[in-house]
Amino acid sequence: MTKLFRLFLAALRGTETNFTSGSINRAIFLLSIPMILEMVMESLFAVVDVFFVARIGTQAIATVGLTESVLTLVYSIAIGLSTAATALVSRRVGEENQRGAGTVVGQVILVSITLGLIMGVVGFVFAEDILRLMGGDEKLIANGADFTRMIFASAPAIILLYTLSGSLRGSGDASAAMRSLWLANGINILLCPAFIFGLGPFPELGVMGSAVATTIGRTMGVLYQLYALTREKGIIRVLRSDISPDTGLIRHLLSLSIGGTSQFLVGSASWIFLTRILSTFGSDVVAGYTIAIRIIIFTILPSWGMANAAATLVGQNLGAGQPKRAETSAWRAAFCNMLFLAAVGIVFFLGATPIVGLFDNNIRVVAVAVECLRIFCLGYLFMAHGMVLTQALNGAGDTKTPTLINIVCFWGVEIPLAYTLAHTLNWGPPGVFWSVAISETLLAVIAVWIFSRGRWKTVHV
Repeated sequence: MTKLFRLFLAALRGTETNFTSGSINRAIFLLSIPMILEMVMESLFAVVDVFFVARIGTQAIATVGLTESVLTLVYSIAIGLSTAATALVSRRVGEENQRGAGTVVGQVILVSITLGLIMGVVGFVFAEDILRLMGGDEKLIANGADFTRMIFASAPAIILLYTLSGSLRGSGDASAAMRSLWLANGINILLCPAFIFGLGPFPELGVMGSAVATTIGRTMGVLYQLYALTREKGIIRVLRSDISPDTGLIRHLLSLSIGGTSQFLVGSASWIFLTRILSTFGSDVVAGYTIAIRIIIFTILPSWGMANAAATLVGQNLGAGQPKRAETSAWRAAFCNMLFLAAVGIVFFLGATPIVGLFDNNIRVVAVAVECLRIFCLGYLFMAHGMVLTQALNGAGDTKTPTLINIVCFWGVEIPLAYTLAHTLNWGPPGVFWSVAISETLLAVIAVWIFSRGRWKTVHV
């Protein structure tokens, strides 16, 4: 137990960053822990904002919801660039080419700022039109336009927070990425109520205060990341000359990022379609489904930590010319993930009712959420491998293959199957839930087959 605690502290401190030798299990643990905690911090941004904004009123919540739905485009670009950054930086670190890794991060910063400014200006100028397009009434637009402007103005900080985290994870310094999110969220938690309600010396800004607090928090997180990436004793060091445009590297970075962006958009769009199908059965069904999804997303954060760890391990070991170790690392991470999700699945299947009861006591809502949880968890053993191996492919620089897998499984299978089972065969909401379990299982089978073929080992980045 003492040894495990010491290992946990080592993971938080980030004392090891090169994972091309030594115990693979140790490497997975050291990378996964800070990545899991980083993801918990990322999820807290939305939770904290909604918690305090809800005290203002329904229109304030609606303003945040409508703005966040459009902001998905910004998040998708950020996630795509982050995926590319992890693949490129981890490969250079594995090659022991720290200078090359620094150049990659310099171009990541340049591209992130450029795209962030473009999207920020568009969102700032057309804030009212965005809210109107999303169905907001004139009163909501009048009260919420400034919030939307402020959030879009922070687009460079949003994108940089994701891409620099990806760069740090790729370098093996997952603990620095974790600390940057801790800092950003800590500041957001403190400033959100202060700016919203005008506590102490702070002005009372209402819903606008949420945007100000979030922007300040994200900006401080980015500044910490920049410090970690430019300090002399860092794993990699970004110099001012690294930010000078390198058209070839930028083109390569954008090419890789398209895959990551597409994967996020494909997944997001599929959930929107599923919600639309479920909405035909009434608000209780949608509410139950929403509760179940939020429970699932929060509880599988450790799985995403292991999947991201696999991406870094694959990238670094391919760079070090050790494809066998890269492959073993991915399979080992997938096995660990399977054990974790199996435990979660058993808990969900047996304890679904009391778990859902913590969120709602409406009998119909609880029944739907419980059924959703129990059906979803039947596919967890397969999902464990699908999550890790697709991220491993991303880490190898093969971002196109996971995109194609997602399109086939989510758009080609999941959505049509959900409609067919729910409406054509009259299964109702369970038909939608089964379509998710089936498509996730299919995704895992395809990912295992493709990964086993080993073509990803020959991808050059």
